[in-house]
Amino acid sequence: MTQHPAGADPARAGRSYGGDVHSSAPAEGAARSADLTVLDERIAGCRACPRLVAWREEAAATKRAAFTGQPYWGRPVPGFGPADASLLLVGLAPAAHGGNRTGRMFTGDRSGDVLYAALHDLGLASQATSVSVDDGLELYGVRVTSPVHCAPPANKPTPEERDTCRPWLVRELGLLRPTLRTVVVLGAFGWQAALPAFAEAGWTVPRPRPAFAHGARVTLVRRPEPGAGTASASATASESAAGASGVGPGPASAFTSAPASAPASVELFGCFHVSQRNTFTGRLTPEMLRRVLAGAAESAGLARRSP
Repeated sequence: MTQHPAGADPARAGRSYGGDVHSSAPAEGAARSADLTVLDERIAGCRACPRLVAWREEAAATKRAAFTGQPYWGRPVPGFGPADASLLLVGLAPAAHGGNRTGRMFTGDRSGDVLYAALHDLGLASQATSVSVDDGLELYGVRVTSPVHCAPPANKPTPEERDTCRPWLVRELGLLRPTLRTVVVLGAFGWQAALPAFAEAGWTVPRPRPAFAHGARVTLVRRPEPGAGTASASATASESAAGASGVGPGPASAFTSAPASAPASVELFGCFHVSQRNTFTGRLTPEMLRRVLAGAAESAGLARRSP
């Protein structure tokens, strides 16, 4: 397996957008950021799904002709964006020659071109392009993640792989919980994967579970905390040695406790995925995407500004 370029860190967080409007106490924020960094590192070391491990490493070894001279990340891709994000974007999985190559979500492929151009248009990203981990891209109040962190064959994870990867998303949601207000889920697969993760992470999901649709909007109410206290970075790292050893993510229950000022609910938005199939056929147009993101940004309390 090829290694990531020296000095490039796919787990680094962007600058928060909105400043103290969405931040909690400095000590809590610093602990949460440290926990998220540990989580990202553990995700990048996971080897729990043999089929996905084999595929991501094969893609990194054979490479696409256009990227022959470039190193490939070839590992699970962690989330990208600030720890105090109020808006979360949930995709499907990294692309074999996109995120699996660059080590950052929606980076180095046409899906990312569409997504980050829309975020930039709304003033939520520092630039409209996303080509490598060292290209200077920053997200403002927004974090991007996926329910499956490894590139799957034919872009289709199995239900078992989705469920094996779920504890990572549960843990990430728990760490974002103190500031998270809004979530945009890209595509039906992400929607189906995200709802049980939200239930495990402390939100009440309506029953029957709401169906995915472009433009769908659902309110998930935060359940009361079962206990008090904040999980430290060291506690996060020691939840289970399994994650670091490649067996699996281990327990995700010890997430950072949300302060009383944390949002009482999150707004869940559905949006067609920014896949090439959807954007090339016009099923998802740039205007449709911007409309959903603009509504989500407003719900998250992120004021629009000129790019």
